[in-house]
Amino acid sequence: MALNAITFVKALLQVSNKAFNIQTPRLLRSFSYLAIDVEQDHVHIPREKPFDVDPKLLGRMVRDKTLESLTQFGGAKELASLLETDVKRGVSDSKDDLDHRKRVFGVNMFTKPPSKCFFSFVLESFKDTTIIILLACAVLSLGFGIKQHGWKEGWYDGGSIILAVILVIVVSSVSNFNQSRQFRKLSAESENIGVEVVRGGRRQSVSIYDVVVGDIAYLKIGDQVPADGVFLEGYSLKVDESSMTGESDHVNVNAETNPFLLSGTKISDGFAYMIVTSVGMNTAWGEMMGSIAREVNEETPLQGRLNKLTSAIGKVGLLVAALVLVVSMIRYFTGSTRDDFGNREFVGRKTKFDDVMNAVVGIVAAAVTIVVVAIPEGLPLAVTLTLAYSMKKMMRDNAMVRRISACETMGSATTICTDKTGTLTMNEMQVTEVWVGKEEIAEGAHLAPSLVQLLKEGIGLNTAGSVYNTPQTSQPEISGSPTEKALLSWAVGDLGMDIDVVKQHCEIIHVETFNSEKKRSGILMREKRGSNRIVTHWKGAAEMILGMCSSYYDQTGEIMIFNDEERVQIENIVKGMATKSLRCIAFAQKSSNGKVCEKLEETELTLLGILGLKDPCRPGVEAAVESCRNAGVKIKMITGDNVHTAKAIASECGILDPSEELDGDAVVEGFQFRNYSHEERMDKVDRIRVMARSSPFDKLLMVQCLKQKGHVVAVTGDGTNDAPALKEADIGLSMGIEGTEVAKESSDIVILDDNFSSVVTVIRWGRCVYKNIQKFIQFQLTVNVAALVINFVAAVSSGKVPLTAVQLLWVNLIMDTLGALALATEEPTDDLMKMPPVGRVEPLITRVMWKNLISQALYQVLVLLVLQFRGRSIFDVTEKVKNTIIFNAFVLCQVFNEFNARELEKKNIFKGLGKNRLFIAIVSLTIVLQLVMVEFLKKFASTERLSWEQWGVCVSIGALSWPIGLLVKCIPVVRKK
Repeated sequence: MALNAITFVKALLQVSNKAFNIQTPRLLRSFSYLAIDVEQDHVHIPREKPFDVDPKLLGRMVRDKTLESLTQFGGAKELASLLETDVKRGVSDSKDDLDHRKRVFGVNMFTKPPSKCFFSFVLESFKDTTIIILLACAVLSLGFGIKQHGWKEGWYDGGSIILAVILVIVVSSVSNFNQSRQFRKLSAESENIGVEVVRGGRRQSVSIYDVVVGDIAYLKIGDQVPADGVFLEGYSLKVDESSMTGESDHVNVNAETNPFLLSGTKISDGFAYMIVTSVGMNTAWGEMMGSIAREVNEETPLQGRLNKLTSAIGKVGLLVAALVLVVSMIRYFTGSTRDDFGNREFVGRKTKFDDVMNAVVGIVAAAVTIVVVAIPEGLPLAVTLTLAYSMKKMMRDNAMVRRISACETMGSATTICTDKTGTLTMNEMQVTEVWVGKEEIAEGAHLAPSLVQLLKEGIGLNTAGSVYNTPQTSQPEISGSPTEKALLSWAVGDLGMDIDVVKQHCEIIHVETFNSEKKRSGILMREKRGSNRIVTHWKGAAEMILGMCSSYYDQTGEIMIFNDEERVQIENIVKGMATKSLRCIAFAQKSSNGKVCEKLEETELTLLGILGLKDPCRPGVEAAVESCRNAGVKIKMITGDNVHTAKAIASECGILDPSEELDGDAVVEGFQFRNYSHEERMDKVDRIRVMARSSPFDKLLMVQCLKQKGHVVAVTGDGTNDAPALKEADIGLSMGIEGTEVAKESSDIVILDDNFSSVVTVIRWGRCVYKNIQKFIQFQLTVNVAALVINFVAAVSSGKVPLTAVQLLWVNLIMDTLGALALATEEPTDDLMKMPPVGRVEPLITRVMWKNLISQALYQVLVLLVLQFRGRSIFDVTEKVKNTIIFNAFVLCQVFNEFNARELEKKNIFKGLGKNRLFIAIVSLTIVLQLVMVEFLKKFASTERLSWEQWGVCVSIGALSWPIGLLVKCIPVVRKK
């Protein structure tokens, strides 16, 4: 104000100086007043002045719900002025003002416990018992080796094992660390929700993180309260505070007795404006969250199943390792083992103590390494990798995963219960037909002024939307749900409604918010001018409103009494509109000059008109529905619209085929379904394709029936009332654009574009996850079986294992991390949607997988045992070269078998290989590293250089797994029915 005053004085002084300096004498007129128009919005002055209110006092007031403190402030409106907020226009939307509020009151973010650092994952890896035993053996081997052969030669055996273990630990730690960061990032994205606030006079959507103290937030059913605040104005507001108090009862919030709203709670009914008083860590929710670490890495059902499988295989591995240990010890101490030169290794007391300890440590290390290779700890890692990879890719495909278990469950889905509006349709409503009485009103047609005024009141007051007239543009900004926006746009454009004028002339006495059971909303209002009449206005589904009316307005504004024939005529008009897939919204009113009733009138109403709203089908929905059918997934449309509209949209989308004769149970209404007996419901639920005029209870009932029949059910929903069905379903899919926060909180996956095609994408990814895990299981178990059998047979027969600890750790690294990366990151193909769903009881390892697994393992074992017992004579080489050939052939068998694992049933294992560059890169890297291991790291890997011929033999042995795989796939498998 001081700055403005000084500026004005200086400006006036300059004007007066110019006037008096004019050479030609003039008579100056003196005005009795001076008016100066000030555009304060254009003056952005950085400010650091503190507010006249203590942030801590505000925080305590709302947390403790202290009504006395609010009274001391003078009530909500006085508190708004202390926070320099206009109760109608909100705070200024200038960056300086918003930044100043953030500096004074803090930002709306919670301080989360620090994420686990990389070294914590390394420490976790070191806690593995087998790793500890292996390191202990390595350290002992290192000590005895150095003592026996000196530093220069003695460190190789023990040092190699230590380096190999460290390599395995680092690779797995890096992988786990990256996945942890990925999950935290996705968690942060799921928590970033949109909030409607009033700033600069208009409602606008901002991120919850950008909400500041002083903001006026608009809250409606299903919203999450973005920060602590105080109720300003609203109607029928009920809040679910169970997240804070644990109590399931919904709390009434009003200006008189309980005006406090807590951050993180959910709006269960009504709507309101609230003024934000505390944000972030200063809120009650922030205080509670400060001490809680939220773990996002939940164990999924598939990981649980794999952990059991890992445990079972681990026990077999332990048994084999124990046998190898016992047999090897017996053979060594009975003098049955010989060194590379053919001499007996143990010759009683003549053998040096160091040599004995070295041999014992070597035997223990080999046995422990067998356990390391036998336990397929890569299985849970593969799930983590494929889930993290899939979640990242699904985000790009407009699906945000909130619960990672949903990724794998979605692949098993057998039935999808989908909404209509916004999911199958565009959710871009537009008024295309208007009927008044029995006449259709053409665009630009004349309506009686009294009727126009009533329609303006019914649309402009009975709404949760808003209209903001911007000075810069001729078109007003309209916000609200798609239906509200369409109705307000029509009233503004065709009726010339000025919502501010309508609100000035009318006073709202009572509001009944939209109810999904009754399918309507209403207001009770008093006209401020003239007659002071009291009017009830209702709007809602046409057949519901029609049932409440006894008369109707015609085009001239005359009230006509309904007779039976006219009622049937108007009912037929509604049916005709519905068959064109229009949503029919009717308006009705009742005036009275008597006392104000507490309840809105629900009988003897007069019909104002019926509006038909068109919501076209989304492009690609028909193809998506067809894709689901081919995949064996049934689609059921559950909608609140009437049966004619539902049928029309279902036919347009391909859920109903117009050419086929419909089953009598294909289309039902909600009341029919809920009135069936339990036996009838269970009998008919599979045949139902469309359920119209359904309530949230009907949707929940259908989900329960389908689950009882053994279906894996996915449900889409966007409203608060969909929450029970979303929670009950195996996979809940909420809508990211029109979905309420309650719906999103109850769901497993958020469809960011509200499109049914994205639901199909989620199914493809879910099936892909399951298939990739099966591929990796087949690949890894083949290696496990082969490694166990070879080492066991060799140890029992000759007392020595052909694969050393370092070599087995290298194979383990190929299997676990590189194999998981190669096979667990295969992208979904169209073939996945031509297969039937897996369902609930399908075994993880199928008969086809057992066939492939056993055949490849058997081939590898036979070939490598031949090399073990006849390798030296076949190639005329030393023991060490023979063992190197066995190691090289074994690794190359895994490399070639990795290609076989890409396809479990199909013969063409190279299809789509060019698209998976990661697979090609990992296989190439494995081959290069194997070449380095054999040819250059002789001391480290206990290998000898091989000739070209020997390499050729090893490659040929590996390559033979391809024709064997092809032949095995030609053998038919009898599937379980």
